[in-house]
Amino acid sequence: MLRVYDDQEALSLAAAGLFAEEARRAVEERGRCDALLSGGETPRRCYQLLGQPPLRDSIPWHGVHLFWGDERYVPHDSPLSNFGMARAALLDHLPLDAAQIHPIPYAATPRQSARAYERELRGHFGCNPPRFQLALLGLGDDGHTASLLPGSGVLRERSRWVRELYLADRDSWRVTLTTPVLNQAALVVFLVSGSGKAAVLHEVLEGASDPQRLPAQLIAPSRGRLLWLVDREAARLLSGEREEIHSN
Repeated sequence: MLRVYDDQEALSLAAAGLFAEEARRAVEERGRCDALLSGGETPRRCYQLLGQPPLRDSIPWHGVHLFWGDERYVPHDSPLSNFGMARAALLDHLPLDAAQIHPIPYAATPRQSARAYERELRGHFGCNPPRFQLALLGLGDDGHTASLLPGSGVLRERSRWVRELYLADRDSWRVTLTTPVLNQAALVVFLVSGSGKAAVLHEVLEGASDPQRLPAQLIAPSRGRLLWLVDREAARLLSGEREEIHSN
């Protein structure tokens, strides 16, 4: 399903409201909500709204556990860290215990970081594949999501839950959850904003199937729902069916 909002603020409000709704439902029904957060700039405003009244006070935070879909291999206090962004925008404003926050660790090597996070996931979820109640994802200009990058070997991963990968053009490493794990989520929500994403959004949703070039096309929850929340600028090239949501 595709929902189109007037601007990024309306998109952020909708995403924050959806997070609150899903968290309340999961805690009421299961006693716990396991949510996966995205990095990048698009979700920052959503996180800020979740960390402020009235939404902050409507969520049963005692039952919420937060995880990350990917991370740059940098210390958590680095300005490049996805966890660091979420901490400043959201976590520092919430009544969460340390045991409820599950960042991708910065270990001695990227491989050790990936292995440690997989152990963390297995310890939290048990031996079955993780099933997040809500997974927030973004869309890169090149069609990637999380750190599932075009042409990378991680796209073919079928057994490991977490993988490290090297970006030769940037001489840097990343750690990412893999497609099989992301596709176990009960609800996957893509947040896409800005005219700069219009072309790639059009390719991902309405172009030919080419997941090696457009890894976001690999996201198809096997037992869940997929929802795209986009603003009008990002949706300007789309011609398919959509739900238009206008600001009051």
